[in-house]
Amino acid sequence: MRKVSIVTDTTACIPQEKVQEYGIEVVPVQLIFENKTYRDGIDISPSEFYALLRKAKKLPTTSSSSPGPYLEAFRRASQRTDSILCLTEPVKFSAMHNAATIARDMIKNELPRLNVEVIACDTAAAGMGLVVLAAARAAHTGKDLSQVIEITNSIMPRVNLFAALDTLHYLAKGGRVPQAAELVNSLLQIKPIFSLNHADARTVALPRTSASALKKIVKLMQEKVVAGQPLHVAVMHANAPDKALQLKNRIASQFNCVELFITEFTPVMGVHTGPGLVGVAFYGEQP
Repeated sequence: MRKVSIVTDTTACIPQEKVQEYGIEVVPVQLIFENKTYRDGIDISPSEFYALLRKAKKLPTTSSSSPGPYLEAFRRASQRTDSILCLTEPVKFSAMHNAATIARDMIKNELPRLNVEVIACDTAAAGMGLVVLAAARAAHTGKDLSQVIEITNSIMPRVNLFAALDTLHYLAKGGRVPQAAELVNSLLQIKPIFSLNHADARTVALPRTSASALKKIVKLMQEKVVAGQPLHVAVMHANAPDKALQLKNRIASQFNCVELFITEFTPVMGVHTGPGLVGVAFYGEQP
């Protein structure tokens, strides 16, 4: 029996092969599209979701998070462990953390000997995925819950995330930026790059083309990394596999990557950013 099992949700953007390798329990986020509910990653894949989003007249939504799916995940994990670490998105981004916390309290009544800890990451999407994978690797090597939490907390503040939007159309459609901003974006063809650190998203660059956006993302990485530092890197995209591959190849040629993979951007956030997004999450190993 493993000392610790890891639970997270589909917003962590973890490739299925890594989920299976480390035995991670992944709770599917529910998406509502034209009055039909889909379980992210089960009833609909990210690529299928973005194909539908390109044609949608009305933006899809996400259903309010409930503790039920987390409770089921905790029950499954309890069959092979005495301790569970559950990692969720930042509280300000969704109600997933609250749902997981309620499920933790519920499972204690069912299985009082089961130790469950819930931590809200201060990063999201592939950044959160890297944190989850670090925790899963620690658990896989036999570390106990306190050691896994210590590793998790040490990595979270070191994760950086940069992503370029293909358009502001979906942010404007969802009321998150003014319509005037979308007009300027459409006229100038700007590809805004945003960062996500400590649960705070902000614009860091305004390149004019996709090619210059990819170059700028690599430059932003260089500013954060010590030369030769071993890196864990996740390249993410929203229905833009060719751009993701270009970015991955550039990163592989310029950095010392001990982990480098491509993953699809979570539809839960992609509802607002739209298809075409490409970005990177990474952290460096400590000396």
